Amino acid sequence: MQRRGVSKPLQGLRGRGAEPHMVDISEKEDVERVAAASGKIKLKNSTVEKIKSGSIKKGDVLGCAEIAAILAVKRTPEIIPLCHQISIESVKVDFTMGDADIKATVSVKSVGKTGVEMDALHGLSVALLTIWDMVKSVEKDETGNYPHTRIEEIKVDKKEKRVISD
Repeated sequence: MQRRGVSKPLQGLRGRGAEPHMVDISEKEDVERVAAASGKIKLKNSTVEKIKSGSIKKGDVLGCAEIAAILAVKRTPEIIPLCHQISIESVKVDFTMGDADIKATVSVKSVGKTGVEMDALHGLSVALLTIWDMVKSVEKDETGNYPHTRIEEIKVDKKEKRVISD
């Protein structure tokens, strides 16, 4: 299989190169793991004002985005094929509203053998996409496009692990 603009074939597909596989973590010890990811969605000032006043037709934008983030964290291995199914101990979702943007932060905690940064990133991404979905009717221009709306600055802010002491 060739990718557009890339001369090397994809490795791991149809018997060429290393086959995709889930990393064996069975020998690792259980430790407390925490990750936080953040990003923001740029919106029109008027859209942010409508969110603040609760006048978006679809309802509570940030409440819906928070629930969507939590659900996404719990379902990460269903979407990202080689992520391990892990026990999620807690998920915290925070929003900070600016004049023309909303910053979201998703923090995930687990006790297990592998990190939770992909779960935090997945939850964050879905939170921001949910905000976009809920405000798209007021973000569209007269052609149905979104010249001011964009999701940006998605990153892992923190990744920690702590040995559990008895």
